Parts: sequence; C-alpha cells; structure tokens
Amino acid sequence: MTTIEAGDKVVVTGAGGFIGSAVARALHAKGALVRAVVQPGTEALASEALAGLDASLVTADIADAAGLDGVFDGARFCFHIAALYSFWPKDPDPYYRTNVEGSRNVVAGATIAGVERICYTSSVATIGLESTGSGGEATEGDYAHVEHLFGNYKRSKYVAEHEVLRLAAQGAPVVLTQPTFPVGPGDRRPTPTGKLVLDFLNGRIPGYVDTTLNVVHVDDLAAGHLLAMERGRQGTSYILGGENLTMRAFVELLASVTGLRAPTIRVPNSVSLLAARASDLVEAGLLRREPHVPLEGARMSATQMRYDDARARDELGYVSRPAVEALVDATRFFLDTGRVDEKHAAAITLRGG
Repeated sequence: MTTIEAGDKVVVTGAGGFIGSAVARALHAKGALVRAVVQPGTEALASEALAGLDASLVTADIADAAGLDGVFDGARFCFHIAALYSFWPKDPDPYYRTNVEGSRNVVAGATIAGVERICYTSSVATIGLESTGSGGEATEGDYAHVEHLFGNYKRSKYVAEHEVLRLAAQGAPVVLTQPTFPVGPGDRRPTPTGKLVLDFLNGRIPGYVDTTLNVVHVDDLAAGHLLAMERGRQGTSYILGGENLTMRAFVELLASVTGLRAPTIRVPNSVSLLAARASDLVEAGLLRREPHVPLEGARMSATQMRYDDARARDELGYVSRPAVEALVDATRFFLDTGRVDEKHAAAITLRGG
C-alpha cells in the first residue's frame, strides 16, 4: 500500500476549485507539499480558496502540453481534478479542450516525469443509470448508453475517462475516482450542485421534480481521493458518494436545518423540460447568455441519479457523514460569504452542525 507522507510533493490540478481545494486541505493536513496548478485568470480565486495552506501556486493551461513543462518535477503524486463542470456554454470545444485534451496532457506528462501514482477525478456522469429507474443503485460496472449522455459536460467526461484508461493500459499509474454530488464549504463559483442549495436559500426553488441525488460532503470526498491514491487498484474506478436523497427529501432537509419553507409543489418532468427548452431558445439562443433553466440540468433531473459506493467502502475504507451535515456546512458558507440575499438570510435560523 502506498502512503502519502509529510514532505511529499503533490501536484493538484484544479486546486482552486471546489473539490480541488478540499483535496489540497486534506493533503496539507498530512504535511504534504501541495503544488497547486490553476488555469490562467483564476489566480485570485485560487489564492482565496487555498489561503493558509502554504501551497505553491503554478499557473498553467492544462490543454497546452508545453505549458506543463516542469510542473511535475520532483513530485511523487498527482491529483488531476481540473475540469470544466458547467451546463454553459453550449459550444462543445471548451469542454473537450479542458476535459479531454487537458486530461491526456496531465496524465501523460506526469507519467513521463516519473510520478509514482496519479489519481484522476472522473465523474458518475459517465455511469449508466438504466437500473435506477426501477429502484436500483448504479455502480462502477454500469455502462452508459451514449444517447443518454446529455450535454457537453457528460460527453466530454465520458471521452476523457476513455482516454485516461487508454493511457493506464499503456502503463500510466492511474486510479480513478467518480464523485457524486458534493456539497459543503468552499463552493465559491458555485458549482451546479452548490447552486441548487444556494437557489433554495434565496427562495428560487418554487417546486421539486421527481429525481434522486447522491449527496456527499466535499471533505469526505477529499478524504476518499487520498484513500484512492493510497489503496486503489491500478486502472480501477471508485464511486465516492454519500446519501441517496429524492429531491423532495433534499429540499425538506434543507428546510429543517434553515427554518425556511420547503416547496410543496411537484413539477412534472414534462413541464420542467418545456421550461428548459424555452429558456434555452430565448436566453441561450437569442440573448447568448447562460439560461436560468439549463436544458442539460432539466434532462438530468428526469433521471434517478442513485449510486452505490460499496466498492470504495470495502476496498478503500471510505466513509461519509450524513447529508444533513453537508447541507449545514454549505449553508453556513453561503451565509458567511454574503451569497444569500438579506431578506432570506434574516429568515434563516441554522440548526445542527
């Protein structure tokens, strides 16, 4: 078993992001020396996310292989977390450039530089959900039907995972993680998952749809990444998840910890898709701006995104806390950073945690 030791130099791509900064914090707690790779133009955000960690900041475009020269020198490990995770823009090129080309460059570059192990952050978006409609839980062994990979994010991550596994078959020392839906402190952008919490806090969720989410605290997800690096099998993927919650249970749980009212109207999936198509046509198509109701998000909400992370628990010793703790910590972060409007912030009485 490999062990991350104090003093080890560890490269973390996407270290200024939500998951990346959580992994950087977990590495710092072990005494590792973090070399944080961030995309050009995100330095200020990364410095805020990594404050107090004494990380070495490196600005590099991961889609430019030449720009990664020297990044892996002397590093023992590499966590490749950087990705474009968004439902916007509609143009597929940025997704494939970052998620596919960037991943090939990082994994190949780290391998050539002699990095001992690489942990690649994939996504449960690459897993098939055919079994979940009848109440089952998807695992790493469920393959996706290509026509069900809605949107550029899912498609590009599916291709990226294939390219990383191809490099692993050629000898790259890779283990893969597949996060579910992380929630917690530090979601500065926020991600689409964090935006769901923030929209609830700001009173922007009038109803709920018939879907299921697997909610995991971002710090548990970070700990799972370190476990995968240390204990994961070569070329093997591990779902890192938490608690499966229906959307109704999700908003009711948020209501219970904030004192805000939970929506009681169930919105039919057909209505949600219709609203998303209208938003996509007018806002994205005519106004060229991010739609308030992303079509990709609406399509995802029509599925049951229920996952089983038993492989990670059995093989890695992975554990996760109850989803309510993730929601409390996320709410506290959004309140402390002024992301909740004054009216709703004044109405929140945070309970638990």
